[in-house]
Amino acid sequence: MTSSLITRRLMLATTGAAVVTGTGLVPAKAAGLAPTPTMRGGSNNYLPGAAIVERIGGGGFWMTGTVRRAGDGAPLEGQRIQIWAHTTEGHERDPHSHGATLTDANGDFRLEMPQIVPAFGQPHGHLAYDDDAFETCFLRPVMADASDTTLHVDFVLQPV
Repeated sequence: MTSSLITRRLMLATTGAAVVTGTGLVPAKAAGLAPTPTMRGGSNNYLPGAAIVERIGGGGFWMTGTVRRAGDGAPLEGQRIQIWAHTTEGHERDPHSHGATLTDANGDFRLEMPQIVPAFGQPHGHLAYDDDAFETCFLRPVMADASDTTLHVDFVLQPV
């Protein structure tokens, strides 16, 4: 019983000394939100300057996501996100398969487009941030299933 009291007392004394002197038990500081790295193949069939549109083609599929600033994670309003894919209405290289949208005050975006279909064996979309305020980022997320009707993608952008 004596050894357990000494252990408790030793722990309390050590903890108290560390708090009083400012050494020892200091909470770790958060490193912040890391930027999203560009994905391999993300820029395939990229066409710079795709128009901001209400919808790509006839719709039926939703590409959604958020855009935040690296470090503090603040939502970024008014950021242009370009979206393109191989769909039921065209190949990802076709200009009519490309469009762009802007983020809202919460950093959210959504754009309706035709159903994505597999290309090279995988149903996937392409998204890009390519304006001047942040580093360019290309993404190529793969859908869990070809019958999915939504794909959600989050960007964390690094200021330049």
